[in-house]
Amino acid sequence: MTENTLETPLISVITASFNSASTIADTLASVKMQTYLAVEHLVIDGGSTDNTLSIVGNFPHVTKCISEKDNGIYDAMNKGIILAKGGVIGILNSDDVYADREVLSKVAAAFRDPEVFAVYGDLQYVNSENPNKIVRYWRSGYFRPRKFYWGWMPPHPTFFVRSSVYEKAGLFDLTLRSAADYELMLRILLKHKLKADYIPEVLV
Repeated sequence: MTENTLETPLISVITASFNSASTIADTLASVKMQTYLAVEHLVIDGGSTDNTLSIVGNFPHVTKCISEKDNGIYDAMNKGIILAKGGVIGILNSDDVYADREVLSKVAAAFRDPEVFAVYGDLQYVNSENPNKIVRYWRSGYFRPRKFYWGWMPPHPTFFVRSSVYEKAGLFDLTLRSAADYELMLRILLKHKLKADYIPEVLV
């Protein structure tokens, strides 16, 4: 396991999956091809009945894969956070891919500032049949507290935090079925006022 330091933090990437055979290979490949090497990739599967697990088995870079019934995607993410050994934690959905091979290197560089507790960037939605066709560009912009009152939030797959943030702010609230990511970011950025750094480019 790579040393977990300020200069080269171990980044834990958590991928929650359930019957994701049609998309997860691209997700796993995008993590595998990262030039940043201090990476732990955890796949938390909800008990898939398709070919998801055999596909995961074709990617030996995956540090750990567990498959068991869960209470939805936020429960799976919480399991991954608890298992993660990295000083920095990010979540990449099983139908998302990193935009290029340098994404995690850029994230690690931002975390070299000891006062930064969260890092995020922009996200592109692409056509499921033609990944080269962009259908929406989510430009996050720099964080200002008042933006939350307008419904603003960073795109979750681009949002990385120090593991200590979860110890301070807590995990996803499983009573919130569709807005647990928004509520957790409220806790991290608004309630606890932890400093976030914006990378003004597409990460996912």
